[in-house]
Formats: sequence, C-alpha cells, structure tokens
Amino acid sequence: MQSQLNKILEEAKAQLEKARTQAETDEIRVKILGKKGELTQILRGMGKLSPEERKETGQMANKVRSEVENMLNEKFEAVKKAAKEAQFKIEKIDVTEPGKSRTLGVKHPLTITMEEISKVFMNMGFSIVEGPEVETVFNNFDALNAGPNHPARDMTDTFYITEDVLLRTQTSPVQVRTLLKQDPPIKVISPGRCFRCDTPDATHSPMFHQIEGLVVDEGITMADLKGTLDSFAKQLFGPETKTKFRPHHFPFTEPSAEVDVSCFKCGGKGCRVCKGSGWIEILGCGMVHPNVLKVGGLDTEKYTGFAFGMGVERVAMLKYGVDDIRLFYENDMRFINQFK
Repeated sequence: MQSQLNKILEEAKAQLEKARTQAETDEIRVKILGKKGELTQILRGMGKLSPEERKETGQMANKVRSEVENMLNEKFEAVKKAAKEAQFKIEKIDVTEPGKSRTLGVKHPLTITMEEISKVFMNMGFSIVEGPEVETVFNNFDALNAGPNHPARDMTDTFYITEDVLLRTQTSPVQVRTLLKQDPPIKVISPGRCFRCDTPDATHSPMFHQIEGLVVDEGITMADLKGTLDSFAKQLFGPETKTKFRPHHFPFTEPSAEVDVSCFKCGGKGCRVCKGSGWIEILGCGMVHPNVLKVGGLDTEKYTGFAFGMGVERVAMLKYGVDDIRLFYENDMRFINQFK
C-alpha cells in the first residue's frame, strides 16, 4: 500500500502540472480524493492490515492526502488567476480609442406644435380633456347636429368599424363627452389624433391631429370667441399678427366662421406661403349650435358657448415651412433632427 500511496502522489503531481483549467483540476481531485477515488479506496482497505501496518500506512496516507490537497489548492488558485488574466485581456479597454457618440433624441415637430398650442390656451385658463379615438356614431355625428344625409358620414370619408362604431373623424366628439359629464362653466381644449378616408398626398393624410376648443357659460358671445382666437394668434405667431373672420358653415356651430391670420412670413405683403394674399387660413370656429347644447341637457336660453378646431399639421407646416405633410410620418431622422 505504501508503494501505491507514493505512486498516487507522483501521478497527482504530474497530472496537476498539465492541468490548465478549473474543470481539469477538479477532475483530478475527484479521481484521487473523491468517494471512489484512488486514495479513498486505499483508506477503506486498511481494515485488512495488522495494527502496526495500519498505523504506519495511515500516517503515510494522511501525509499524501495533505500534500495532494495543498497541491490542488495551489493549482486552483493558479488556474483561477490565469482565467481572470485571460478574461481581462479579452475585455480590456483601449483608452486611446475614440469614444462612441451618443445622440440625443428630439421631439417630433407635431409634438412641439401641439405643446406650443396647448400652452397658449392653458395660459388663458383652458383645461385639457381627452376622448377615445374609437368613437360612436352618435358622438361623432348625431350629437354634433350632423344629419343622416351629411356627406361626412359616407364610407368614402369615414372609417367604420361597425354600423355604430367608427374611428373619429374629428376631436369634436370630446365636446359632447364634456357636455355630458361637466356642468358649466366649461373651458377646455382637446388635442388628439383623427382619421379620415383620404388618399395620402402633399396636403392630405388618413391620420392627422386636431386641437378642439370649447367654452360654455352664461353670456358667452361671438366677441369672446374673436378675442380668444385673436389673443391665441398673437401669442403663437407674434404680437403683430392680425386675424380675419370669414363666414362659413359647420353643422355644430351657428354662426360659423373660418379664421385667417396675417402671413407671418411676409407680414401680410404677399409671398409664396400665403399665395400672394397676405392671409393664411388656420382654423374653423363658431358659436355652439343650440342642438349640441341640448345634448348635454343645458338650458339654451341661459347658456351659450363657442367652439373652434384647428389642424396641428397645418399649423406646423406653416410655421416651419414644410411643404409635404407626409414628411411628418416617414420617421426620417434627417428631417426630425432639424427641430432640435
């Protein structure tokens, strides 16, 4: 047995010198010191020896075991250190290399425009309300005084989901929802996305954004509407901006008007942006039709109100000189990065 112990010790030294990884070192440990290891088998066979041989062999076996364990510990440390050094070489950082540039994102021009418009009205005491993009036919048409034969209700203009459900064609349904939930005084704006069956081109898109405004209280007149929108135009386009109201027709307002602002590019002298007229159309408005107020259960003899709506894309195109609405939706970072 003593000769076997010496052989085990010599083989352990030789094998550990060749080991290069922790896995190889652990394999040697199991082979020698494991439950079925060579040294373990010798220790289990010592019961067959005489007392004197058992004592001498036991001392030598313990010595070999101690030496093997020390060699294993040293080898484990060595291969662990070597593995760490190799990993450091792989992951080393060359401080002389140029750094990676991190580009900051920018807000979309439509988001910028919507926030600017909303901020102007919020400074005038308006609150922001929102409504769903999937609407009922009642809220989108019936409650807004658009009769059954109104051309906007055609399938060529509106995306219908079912007979009674559609993608809203305007943010005006939020007027109805507000009138049904809130008692006067009401002073709100509603920004959001709308959808219509339009073929995409330079000035049309099947998806677009609007900002709707609604004011309802006792004694509201057309003068309040004109004063509000004139103040809005001056804050958004500059203090020298002038406004012009032209008669128009919307089913949910009476009287109705379209609002032009003096061209902020040429100051009203005439240019390519305003097509030489000196004026630019920006929104539609009017006094809320009594039939719409009745939907909210309001006394039309006591309460009056005004409403207005504008296309965010149109304002953004005019303000930033964009000549194709499709640029807003192509996600071309070369275009969007210009609005930093």
